[in-house]
This record gives sequence, structure tokens and C-alpha cells, in this order.
Amino acid sequence: MKKLIVITCFLLGGVALSNAQQTSPVWPGCENSEDVKKCFNQKLSQHVSENYEYPQNDAGEYIRGKVTISFAIDENGEVVVNSIEGDEPKVKQAAKEMIMEIPKMQPGTLNGEADSRTFTVPFNF
Repeated sequence: MKKLIVITCFLLGGVALSNAQQTSPVWPGCENSEDVKKCFNQKLSQHVSENYEYPQNDAGEYIRGKVTISFAIDENGEVVVNSIEGDEPKVKQAAKEMIMEIPKMQPGTLNGEADSRTFTVPFNF
């Protein structure tokens, strides 16, 4: 009997989640876009290319590296960096600074209420 109740709860929970209406965060300039997610990705790519500043070592050489950044667009439409993984500390810091410059945007929603959305993106700098 307990198994039947547990299975029923999972099924009803799954149905409730599938009926939830979600929208993605809207980057400034994407408000009238037919595909907000695609526009978000394009604006993020443009932001990275325009705002990432390669750090230099003591010899003046540019430092390159790979990072994976996890960040959220919170309920207020602001960026919150959750984590940055990578081998080069200066590259990680430069990546964090660049992500923190993402403009404030319309937050994503869940069932009509503002909701935080997390993104995890790998970069090769």
C-alpha cells in the first residue's frame, strides 16, 4: 500500500511540473524576439566577445585557459555567479568580472512569478 501511495505522489508531482509555465530571462533588446532563448544566447556570445579582457602574466603575455562558469539570473534580473572552475586563477577572475557585467534583465518566470534561472557555460579563452 505504501508503494502505491509513493508512486501516486511521484506521478501527480510529475503532472504538476509538466503543467508549470516557464519563461526564460529576457536580455535587453530581446523583448520582441520570436525566440527569446536564441536571442539570449546570441547576446551572451556578443557580451563575451566585447567584454572579456585577457589577463597578462608578469612578462606581459596573455594568459589563456578554459573555464566553466555557473551563474544565475535571479528573481530581480541580476547576475549571481555561483562558481567558476578552471586551472588559471587570473582567467577565472577575468571571466567572473566579465559575467558580472551582464546587464540587468527581465527575470525568468515560473507560473507567472519571477524565478531564478541557472546557466552553466564552458568558455575557452
